Amino acid sequence: MDPLSELLGGIRAEGALLSGAILKAPWVVGFDDRAPLTMISVARGGGVILLADGTEVPLKEGQTAVVRGHEPFRMADDPASVERSHLEYWLTCFDPEACGPAGVGDPPGGPGEATDLYVGAYRASGRRHERLMRALPPVLVIDDPTEVCVMLDASIQDFASRKPGTQAYIDRLFDWGLVCTLRTWFDQQGEQAPAWYRGFADPVAGPALEAIHTRLSAPWTVAGLATEAGVSRALLAKRFNEIMGEPPLTYLTERRMERAEELLADPELTVAQVARIVGYADQFGFSNAFKRRKGTSPTAYRAANRHPVAV
Repeated sequence: MDPLSELLGGIRAEGALLSGAILKAPWVVGFDDRAPLTMISVARGGGVILLADGTEVPLKEGQTAVVRGHEPFRMADDPASVERSHLEYWLTCFDPEACGPAGVGDPPGGPGEATDLYVGAYRASGRRHERLMRALPPVLVIDDPTEVCVMLDASIQDFASRKPGTQAYIDRLFDWGLVCTLRTWFDQQGEQAPAWYRGFADPVAGPALEAIHTRLSAPWTVAGLATEAGVSRALLAKRFNEIMGEPPLTYLTERRMERAEELLADPELTVAQVARIVGYADQFGFSNAFKRRKGTSPTAYRAANRHPVAV
């Protein structure tokens, strides 16, 4: 498993809307899911995303935006519409019954140009997605990959027919669309992409990263990771540190501690079980390592985090 796949493992679309918002200018739509990630694709027309802090991000036909964070935000045909129009619709993927009449009957808004949106909001379980969130800007925009557009367009008929399983199909489609969108954006960042993304493509660091993320509990040593990469220990240590900015075993320990944080939110697992899952032979060694990295014991951490992020 690669790092991006692992970080996306706890993020899923729910209640995604295909052609769920067809609007005629002037219009204002509010997004109130408070989701960690929201994806908006413009099939026709365009508008401006308006964040709570006043940031304005234009989005035109053939583009997709991913909005990061739990703050409600708006999208309008023009920023001025927020001031001059009292007509506003709230769009939610998590509670469709709470939506305004967007996409039902005549297009809401005025007599102007119509805009057609695809909207998907993503829930997160646990905390593994937090490192991904830190790598993203408040809003990223890309030109739609051709295959995403084709699949979204082809799914409109299925969405309209409301056959059994349609919503699950649409949600999984948006999961796939999010992967394509993020991968395209990270590729465009080049050397500015996070090390865990760039490192996977490296012929030396990549195999070691894959081994760590796929078999986190294995008793890895630098020698063992070097064998996975087919290079000497010295070359692996040098190249891994160049690409990732830290030694391979330091990276391994950090990933184990991040995974442990997520597992400790599950009251069904004992600390000893968590220790084994993340690669420690005994609870005491794990507890000492956790406290060195996190400043508190696993038991104290669990007590202080009894209410994890809602699923």
